[in-house]
Amino acid sequence: MQLITWNVQWCRGCDKRVDPGRIVRVCREMADFDVLCLQEVAVNFSALDGSAGEDQVTAISGVMPAYVPVYGSGLDVPAGDGRRRYFGNVILSRYPIRRAFRHLLPWPFDPAYTGMQRVALETVIDAPWGPLRVTTTHLEYYSPLQRAAQVERLRELHAEASARAVKSKDSDERESRGPFAWQPRPASALLVGDFNVKPEDPLHSRLQAPYPGAVPALRDAWQIAHPGEVHEPTVGVYDKEQWPGDPFTCDFIFVTEDLGDRIEQVTVNSKTQASDHQPVLIRLRDD
Repeated sequence: MQLITWNVQWCRGCDKRVDPGRIVRVCREMADFDVLCLQEVAVNFSALDGSAGEDQVTAISGVMPAYVPVYGSGLDVPAGDGRRRYFGNVILSRYPIRRAFRHLLPWPFDPAYTGMQRVALETVIDAPWGPLRVTTTHLEYYSPLQRAAQVERLRELHAEASARAVKSKDSDERESRGPFAWQPRPASALLVGDFNVKPEDPLHSRLQAPYPGAVPALRDAWQIAHPGEVHEPTVGVYDKEQWPGDPFTCDFIFVTEDLGDRIEQVTVNSKTQASDHQPVLIRLRDD
């Protein structure tokens, strides 16, 4: 199984050109991926630099007919012409998607920053070895208060899913095809995206903190695949207008402990300039 995560900056490259098709081409050059997790995907947002207000979800999924798209928008506002504007994350999978959840993350008032509503998009897919949760998110950039609250909510969601991995007592009594029908929401999971923290940030460690009971902890996949090595930078590599300082890492793939032995590869595409961020690839052993 191969998964790519990428903050695509509404498909705007370092050349300031918005091109959803280029995003897909870059990913296909990286790998024959099974799951694609994208952050900052816009619909009807002509106010974004370089955008014509295109429906980027449709544009991307339209050239990926073998994949099922699931979109989760943190922002939902009027476009002024009877339509709505959306800004959020998308997961595209060629494995069957059993369930999808769109979790609005905490957005506590912070008088120092405006910010915007953030979302964690969770899916349950049929991986080759069984049900697997894949969640992609993009945490608050400006407000440390809001970002910390969002990290805690991600931890809560992981613990909640782990508890629901076990069938409730009345599961078999429910209509098998009705809305109450039990569906897997396994503890085994990948949590990916732009977390807007650096590897040395305490919140990076907090995401990996142990849980009480049988809830499996999350681990940074890069550190498993490259023990003792510094994370390869994922932002500010080429776009020096927005990121004038040294490049750094804020895009991560976290895996539950049970998946650690499956990791065969974690790599950063350090060549593409199709976004201000670099895409990250993980390959997991199927057997």
